[in-house]
Amino acid sequence: MATPHETTEAPQAPEAAAPDHPLAGDPVFDLHVGGKLETVSTVSLAGADELSMAYTPGVARVCTAIAEDPSMTQHYTWVPNTVAVVTDGTAVLGLGDIGPAAAMPVMEGKAVLFKQFGGVDAVPICLDTTDTDEIIETVARLAPSFGGINLEDISAPRCFEIEDRLKERLDIPVFHDDQHGTAVVALAALKNALRLTGRTPAETRVVISGAGAAGVAVARILLEAGITDLAVTDRKGVLSSERGDLTPVKRVVAELTADTTGRSGTLADVLVGADVYIGVSGGTVPEEHVARMADDAIIFGLANPIPEVLPEVAHRHARVVATGRSDFPNQINNVLAFPGIFRGAFDVRATAITEGMKLAAADALAGLVGDQLAEDYVIPSPFDERVGPAVSAAVAEAARRDGVARR
Repeated sequence: MATPHETTEAPQAPEAAAPDHPLAGDPVFDLHVGGKLETVSTVSLAGADELSMAYTPGVARVCTAIAEDPSMTQHYTWVPNTVAVVTDGTAVLGLGDIGPAAAMPVMEGKAVLFKQFGGVDAVPICLDTTDTDEIIETVARLAPSFGGINLEDISAPRCFEIEDRLKERLDIPVFHDDQHGTAVVALAALKNALRLTGRTPAETRVVISGAGAAGVAVARILLEAGITDLAVTDRKGVLSSERGDLTPVKRVVAELTADTTGRSGTLADVLVGADVYIGVSGGTVPEEHVARMADDAIIFGLANPIPEVLPEVAHRHARVVATGRSDFPNQINNVLAFPGIFRGAFDVRATAITEGMKLAAADALAGLVGDQLAEDYVIPSPFDERVGPAVSAAVAEAARRDGVARR
């Protein structure tokens, strides 16, 4: 029985006060009052016995066991099910470089999505530095507290180096979602769009506008999936080694794409006769350029909130249209990928996320559409309860196949 000064229940956080900011009454701002996350205990502290096991002196036994065998963290801490969501705030949504403080609502939201759709715990971390070396060093020093690292909203080209160097340094999954989440979902939707229009990857001509994080990753995964005729453009036109202004990352993309097909010129030039357009750049593609694409064209305008090709324009010239928005059919939403990818990686204690795991995730997503395939249904909804389990199972199997699974 509790003494007068003891309690058997944890005190509850006070209810948030009614918002008194200038935007009180706006449902979006009201939802964000106090943030979107809290810490919840997984154990009951009903009395002294539980307290002595959860904390001192009992916890010292667990610490000693881990000190003697660090692999014990996989059994007796939250580390193996927890991902760090790391940003420097330089490429937040379509807002650009808004800084780490302003990025926090997005990182909180990302953590909520990890838990809701993958059962993965996540901690948002907004770093007050844009220095590549400092970011790498900081994340590496934080890594023992996490089972994986999700890089988020870090601008190109720094994002490529940061991810590559962290992958080399750490033995846990490192995943830049702006690159690979977009790429996985875009590939899944494209697989079904090609099936619907009777095309094969080898005979399909694809144009990507945008050579930042998402554009480069989409190009790479399409090449892995068997697309051979691919042109990637930036503001100055098609990426080709003939240009002297390419970054190292763009130069590699050029060698794998336009250098092998001989395509050159502007976005307008390469859209003539193209089967597929994928926009990850922002801006607007004039309708007269879209009109010159092949019959039964496929248009993915993924910029948010305004697609590169507005859906009403795209539908006049394409058979399949997708956007990044939830208010149109065929939403290319990263939440279809990253929760299940990390869930699958964590389930087998993967040391990395391989290209094979990403391709497996895309195949699993595409397969969920099945016989319901239609112009307005080439990718499942994020609220389809089959998505998370299907993606995680496919990723776990691929991890074992690729030799990165530890169980």
